[in-house]
Amino acid sequence: MNEIIFECKNLSKSYGLKPALKNINFNLKRGKIVGLLGPNGSGKTTLIKIANELLTPTSGEILIDGKNPGVDTKKIVSYLPDCISLPDWMNIRELITFYKGFYENFKEDKAYEMTKNLGIDVEAKLKTLSKGNKEKVQLILTMSRKADLYLLDEPMGGVDPATRDYILNTIIANYNENSTVVISTHLIADVEKVLDEVIFINNGEVVLQKTVDDIRSNNGMSVDALFREVFKC
Repeated sequence: MNEIIFECKNLSKSYGLKPALKNINFNLKRGKIVGLLGPNGSGKTTLIKIANELLTPTSGEILIDGKNPGVDTKKIVSYLPDCISLPDWMNIRELITFYKGFYENFKEDKAYEMTKNLGIDVEAKLKTLSKGNKEKVQLILTMSRKADLYLLDEPMGGVDPATRDYILNTIIANYNENSTVVISTHLIADVEKVLDEVIFINNGEVVLQKTVDDIRSNNGMSVDALFREVFKC
């Protein structure tokens, strides 16, 4: 088993003449909860989409457990996109059954437990739910897999504070020495308490990668405060 679960090697992505990622290099070890943090348009979603083979890099590569994104990595990566991507004509029970049949590492009992805890009616069709509840369903399906790598793109953008706490507790419950969770978010103060490490990205470049303990001891401030200082927000 590789100690490094995720690695970017000279990764660049351009849309025409506009660069979205510029020669990015970093790696992530197993057993970490990592914040991928940066302003809007900094390249976070582009990076995550390349890792899920939804975009092709212009140059360089991403390695997941030593492999380029593809069929093998999809088996061990659980991805939460930044928009609703589920068929809305299905009810929640059908979606759970669909995921169970599609992913060997999907835990049906965990999905039903989470729907109960979050007050989601499993007989309801997705299209009848509010935007916030649709996002909850998508998160439930993502976190019900026993994956090696969780890539969560804005997992808490549309949910209430109480649900955010439940989501963070769910992330912690899935955390083990062999899996890594990457959370891309703007809600830094909310997620800071669960993070082991952060990566700051701006204008397609990594400007900082540090452990949260280093930031607190060496910089003498919280992650949120450092983010505001680095990005002047």
